[in-house]
Amino acid sequence: MSPFNISWKNLWSKPLNAALNILLIAFGTGILTVLLLASTQIEDKLEKNSKDIDLVVGAKGSPLQLILSSIYYIDFPTGNIPMKEAKALMRNPFVKRAVPLALGDNYNGVRIVGTDSNYISLYGLKIQSGRFWQADLEATIGANVAKAQNLKVGDTFLGGHGLTEMKDEHKEHAYQVVGILTPQHNVTDNLILTNISSVWKMHGDEGEEHPDQNNNNATDHDKDREFTSLLIQYRSPMAVAMFPQMVNQTTTMQAASPAQESTRLFSLIGIGVDTLQWFALLIMLIAAVSVFVNLYNSLKERAYDLAIMRTLGASKSKLFFIIILEGLILTLIGTFIGIALGHGILQWIGSYQESSQARINGILFIKEEFYLLAAGLLIGIIAAIIPAVQAYRSNISKILAKN
Repeated sequence: MSPFNISWKNLWSKPLNAALNILLIAFGTGILTVLLLASTQIEDKLEKNSKDIDLVVGAKGSPLQLILSSIYYIDFPTGNIPMKEAKALMRNPFVKRAVPLALGDNYNGVRIVGTDSNYISLYGLKIQSGRFWQADLEATIGANVAKAQNLKVGDTFLGGHGLTEMKDEHKEHAYQVVGILTPQHNVTDNLILTNISSVWKMHGDEGEEHPDQNNNNATDHDKDREFTSLLIQYRSPMAVAMFPQMVNQTTTMQAASPAQESTRLFSLIGIGVDTLQWFALLIMLIAAVSVFVNLYNSLKERAYDLAIMRTLGASKSKLFFIIILEGLILTLIGTFIGIALGHGILQWIGSYQESSQARINGILFIKEEFYLLAAGLLIGIIAAIIPAVQAYRSNISKILAKN
């Protein structure tokens, strides 16, 4: 009989002990898998969606809320900003590119974002079918939106007031889908993009879209118009120190740095993640002790059987390997079950998340998971090493004499 078969039969001679050890290892590994996948995806989303945005300018309020609403679209805006004052900032010498946003409507929970052509270049958007929006009430939609909402080029839909629910539809105006974006693997996959005047029109402003940002002749009508926020790219490194301070101190608006707020957000999340990681590691330690106790007690009970195996020609090395193999089998089964469990739990959590922007995917494998497998191997070896050494050093004559 092969060493693997012997180890397997020895383990399952006491199924409850084996199942308990596997369960402990699976539970600890599952928690670590969930934390690893979730933190990796959140960090990746934060980085991808704010990659080329140096600053967000919006209404006074929470800087983090401003970032979440204007870059990640997972919170409500802090308010609106006067168009005239915003356009003055857009012409500032420190500003290389300023992208205006107008929020306030949704379609079945998908946010409708009013913006201009600068948004296209900011995110490097490409068309999969159709074209980009041009006229009022034309919409270019993200790849995920087209799939989830079953929309295609030429279809029409009604927007609803608010950012999450379709309680108050704008039945007097229907959007027409004129294009579908190539998958970008960022926030734009889950957005509906249109021009700003379409958003204004939905809320009772029938005027034409705002003049180009390079046109200094503001109309009287501009006084009543508003943007939700501006996405800013700096022209020079000097702007980092001077521009946000200038906005916060000399205007009625506030400036928030995506890099700073994202770091702060991740640090807040990290507190809970660290706590759970230590909890999972504690469970893994308990599992290792449990495996050790199981193998140690099993060795005592099987001392006579092992001695018989020696008399029949089994070497010391073979007995050592059999015990080590038992520890590896337990921990590897537990590790694989834990990893699969972690992916399943994360996929289940993601299916209940309301915001498509923050949705976490459980069907995703990352290279760091191999470290979990390596940890499982290490735990198995460490837990089995003392019993294995004892089996290697066992005195056959004394064991047989006692029996």
